[in-house]
Amino acid sequence: MSRLVSYSIAALIILSALMSTLFVVDQRQYAIVFALGEVKKVISEPGLHFKLPPPFQNVVFLDKRILTLDTPEADRFITAEKKNILVDAYIKWRIVDPRLYFVSFTGDERRAQDRMSQIIKAALNEEITKRTVREVISGERGKVMSSIQKKVTDEAKQIGVEIVDVRLKRVDYVEQINASVYDRMKAERVRVANELRSTGAAESEKIRADADRQRTVILAEAYRDAESVRGDGDAKATQIYGQAFGQNPEFYKFYRSLEAYRASFKSRSDMMVLDPNSEFFKYFRNTGPASTAAPAPVKK
Repeated sequence: MSRLVSYSIAALIILSALMSTLFVVDQRQYAIVFALGEVKKVISEPGLHFKLPPPFQNVVFLDKRILTLDTPEADRFITAEKKNILVDAYIKWRIVDPRLYFVSFTGDERRAQDRMSQIIKAALNEEITKRTVREVISGERGKVMSSIQKKVTDEAKQIGVEIVDVRLKRVDYVEQINASVYDRMKAERVRVANELRSTGAAESEKIRADADRQRTVILAEAYRDAESVRGDGDAKATQIYGQAFGQNPEFYKFYRSLEAYRASFKSRSDMMVLDPNSEFFKYFRNTGPASTAAPAPVKK
């Protein structure tokens, strides 16, 4: 019985030793086989592989996918104008030389991220100090990211890493100068608004003056035309009156006197105080060519 137990224990030990020589490499990983800190083999192909049992050989797995390094807080930098700004950036990176990466950081991803954060910060500081705030925020933002990526790429190759992309997520002023910037922006907007109002008021006055001028010209032209028409009418009326007077002067005088009587005696309340022998009552006195003059009544 004790012999059977011994055989079972021995079999388990042998099976465990055999299992420790087998390992599976995922398609998303690199496998580095090392012994006593020395890299023996780098495996990039997925599948089942063999090694010596520990402690003779050990395996470390590295991620071959594109990874993201995102700083938790924005870093402060000084621009060419000596203004403090906050820059929040991130980078996309991946391992391209597993052996160099392992030797540089012994497979510790945290140390690799710290190292790349230092590289990114140094590149950002170098680029931002050469540019103004406007250039960093909008004017040359693309150039800033391209220059940073180039500098970081050259240094990342020395630790077995490839930089895929570098992006600036946010560029902002520090809290102490935000108020002054907003005040300056507000003052600029107010100045532009006042300038636009002044320009509008000037245009309004110009349009109003032009409208008044056109009104005056139109009224003057209308008055001129009306006077011309009135003059033509008066001339024609005078001509007609002259022709009528020339045909029968006595009848014309009589007709004009009747028109005067009609205009004078329109209302019963009208009152006239005249000499009955005045020329106005000529046709009241004379009823015909041979008749004697009679006193004309006076309307009361």
